[in-house]
Amino acid sequence: MLPKKSGKSTAMNWLKNNHNTVSRKIFPLICITLTVCSILLIGGNIMVIILRGAKSLAQTLLSSNTRFALGLSMKTAVISTCLCFLLAVPTAYTLTKLPSRISTPLEMIMELTMSLPNIVLGLSLLILCSAYLRGFLAKAGIPVIFHPNGIILAQLVINLPFAIKLATTAFRDVDPKLEKVTGLLGAGPGSHFFLITLPLCKNSLISTVLLIWSRALGEFGATLMLVGVTRMKTETLPAGIYLNVSVNDLTGALACAFLLLIISAIAHAFAHLFSRRRMKESRYEST
Repeated sequence: MLPKKSGKSTAMNWLKNNHNTVSRKIFPLICITLTVCSILLIGGNIMVIILRGAKSLAQTLLSSNTRFALGLSMKTAVISTCLCFLLAVPTAYTLTKLPSRISTPLEMIMELTMSLPNIVLGLSLLILCSAYLRGFLAKAGIPVIFHPNGIILAQLVINLPFAIKLATTAFRDVDPKLEKVTGLLGAGPGSHFFLITLPLCKNSLISTVLLIWSRALGEFGATLMLVGVTRMKTETLPAGIYLNVSVNDLTGALACAFLLLIISAIAHAFAHLFSRRRMKESRYEST
């Protein structure tokens, strides 16, 4: 025991005597090294897509399959994002107004699906639509399984928890005193929401919409389970990548991946732009 204590005390003494050197030189060096490793790990995959996919992008875009996949991806992503926004905003606003003993369990339940594989959620959707909602969907005339409508439903279920989480964070950044002030001036909850809360959260919500739309474009696991992958019917860009790889067409797969990367990069660039605007407004309000 004594040698261990002696060694431990020696190490502690060395840290005390050299804490300035550790904090000023060694710690920043460790952080920079790990940052470079992260950039290389992520950037390596991106560079492979860019270098291999850019060469055959023009040729791949001439394919009717690729154009169909691009159009279906854009269409379903826009519809599912609009539905997601319509559901997420009032849900998030309601959660911010509930007592924490109620809102916390509800948020935890809704966030459970965020940690599940998308293919599991697709399987649960398949069972739900085929076993429990089959009669209702048939009477309503809304085909879901093996139909493009199922792509919209899958994207909605996958992205809704993320949208609620981001919108809740945005609404909680609004000073609650403003609602009290507007209430004293005679404004109701609806007027406060549309005239005060939404304008203040505008940039955050726009950023959320762009991120959710980008995520919808890349969704594949739940879609695979619910609607399958059929050329010129349920073929989105991720599904096109899967089909191209299955027939050993790596060139076409990487070209579709590069196209998806470009669209996502544009969406994320605008999302970051609106996020920075929100940060600047927050700093201005705090001063």
